[in-house]
Amino acid sequence: MKTLQKEHNKLSEASFQVKTLENTKEIKFSEKLKEAGLFPLKPTKIETLQINLGKLCNQICEHCHVDAGPDRKEIMIKEVLLQCLEAAKTPSIHTVDLTGGAPEMNPDFRWFVLELSQLGKKVIVRSNLTILTYKKYLDIPQFYADNKVTVVSSMPCYSKDNVDKQRGNGVFERSIQALQKLNEVGYGKDGSGLELDLVFNPGGASLPPEQKALELDYKRELKELFNVEFNNLFTITNLPISRFLDFLLKEGKYEDYTNKLIESFNPLAAKEVMCRNTISVGWDGKLFDCDFNQMLELGVASSSQNIKEFNNLELEKRDIILGQHCYGCSAGSGSSCQGSLA
Repeated sequence: MKTLQKEHNKLSEASFQVKTLENTKEIKFSEKLKEAGLFPLKPTKIETLQINLGKLCNQICEHCHVDAGPDRKEIMIKEVLLQCLEAAKTPSIHTVDLTGGAPEMNPDFRWFVLELSQLGKKVIVRSNLTILTYKKYLDIPQFYADNKVTVVSSMPCYSKDNVDKQRGNGVFERSIQALQKLNEVGYGKDGSGLELDLVFNPGGASLPPEQKALELDYKRELKELFNVEFNNLFTITNLPISRFLDFLLKEGKYEDYTNKLIESFNPLAAKEVMCRNTISVGWDGKLFDCDFNQMLELGVASSSQNIKEFNNLELEKRDIILGQHCYGCSAGSGSSCQGSLA
């Protein structure tokens, strides 16, 4: 396993290389938005609070933009969780989206989900699935069902080799076990009201295929091979940051991939990007326009920069911070945490 320090040194070097490459780009993302009549990019209404509960995870996935892993120490403490609860009371916010790392590994996770449920908010948990197969977390599927949590889980393929290559040896088998456990308590079943969604992201330097067609393939294969059912498949584009950035640089594919994103710019997708109705909260309470800006430490352009000073009106006035990585969300059919956009 790579040490944390080596990983950070590698990423710092990669970020430097990207900044050098970006300086040579002729078409900035902001210029594309100007052509589409979308600059400056402004929020519509803040409807979703996306909260990173920490970078601790039981897996090390090669595409992870959070650099999560078992050796990460960053965890959202209860004081910040309480501040998130206060912000979640904002009337326009109807959804709270919990991410990680593995969000279940936060020691206050269950308490936090219960508190959010009592507020009447829709609660989404982005689970890596494998965590649900460990002894400490075996009761989580029933806990999710009892609290009507929407479960969204990464499943980059319906074949073992492709999943294990991207997410680690044994991950596919554990993921299938977890999906079967979720099905047992009603998730993915018609009429249960318990939503189970899967997420596909490409293993290499390519854009995702058409979402609906791929969903049909997933449903057929997972049902026939493992008797697994789910509701929706979301296709997400890999953004050239963090571990995926390192992969692109190592393979010499960074420029080709970013050019592909630029050439695939879709103004209809750009109009619907999730940063327009979502605020991302870092494990330490800092506010960001999106989860990707959070990993790049690009804070919001607002006087309200931390969850403890959350001000909905101020945040809705802000200009959204942009970068070349934003092409990833507006390429082709677009990409968000809820899948394709256009």
